[in-house]
Amino acid sequence: MTTLTTEIVLPGIVEPDGLLMRDRELPAPGPGQALVRVEASGVSFAEQQMRRGKYYDQPPFPFTPGYDLVGLVEAVGPGVDAGLTGTRVAAVTKTGGWASAVTVDAADLVPVPDGVDPADAETVVVNGVTAWQMLHRVARIAKARPGGTILVLGANGGVGSTLTQLARHAGIRVVGTASARHHDAVRALGAEPLDYRAPDLAARARALAPGGYDAVFDHVGGPGIVDSWRLLRRGGTLVSYGTAATRDVAGNARLPVLALFGRLLWWNLLPNGRRATFYNLWAGRRRPAAFRARMREDLTRVFALLADGSLTAQVAARIPLHRAPEAMRLAESGTVAGKVVLVP
Repeated sequence: MTTLTTEIVLPGIVEPDGLLMRDRELPAPGPGQALVRVEASGVSFAEQQMRRGKYYDQPPFPFTPGYDLVGLVEAVGPGVDAGLTGTRVAAVTKTGGWASAVTVDAADLVPVPDGVDPADAETVVVNGVTAWQMLHRVARIAKARPGGTILVLGANGGVGSTLTQLARHAGIRVVGTASARHHDAVRALGAEPLDYRAPDLAARARALAPGGYDAVFDHVGGPGIVDSWRLLRRGGTLVSYGTAATRDVAGNARLPVLALFGRLLWWNLLPNGRRATFYNLWAGRRRPAAFRARMREDLTRVFALLADGSLTAQVAARIPLHRAPEAMRLAESGTVAGKVVLVP
């Protein structure tokens, strides 16, 4: 038995209007697989890079984007608990989520708590896992220095807004950069806003934490990464997790990442008591069982905070799947706070 799915296709390096839509048949789920009827899939920075051919390890064109999804299990293959059918689940897929139905490995599915809206849940799948792991597994500020201070670049964005809330929930002071129009939203999250366009941004950030920051979370990269490093206190951690500064720069997608890796490695060799690291969600994937267990544990923690109201979903807009070009343009515009969600 087959299932008809509608999916968005990225045919090559195109403008948002170049995205295509097609229908195709999905075969019945095979051993260990589940068929999921997608209820929500997000537009993340990864898709913005993929559209430009700039994501570090994206597949060859054409392919269906969609880094994560939330949906209902419609059918399962051999070897999968039949009780999973009818449950709401989430999955990190890297690609393929921009569709009305997908087939995924059942081992990658994480249950969504009852009563949580699918679009709300979607905003904290990849963003929530990324934020949780950077804060609690990489920087470990809550354990190392309770009540410490961190700097979050792009505190109004998908990852940044989630990271800010998780940090505040852990009792950590947050200074967050954003454009002036998003400062009220950043304050509402519990952070102290700074205008990222200010020419003296580093000096302003230093004034708010004269002794230096316990951690700086930087998704921008580029020349500004030097300021992020210098703003750390002794014992502090720089967590780099992107190269947004080079999103629109032509050339090999790997070069900015490799250059960043080299700089972080060099800084770690300096005898100044500070640490720099590049966060990669997919690190450890070569040990599938441990990777999946960690993913499930961390996303379950984030979902629990969302369900009990400790974490508020930051949905910038809900846009139907067939209007994916509009969703992409909106996500890239820099005018919204939170995450744009596609709802098939």
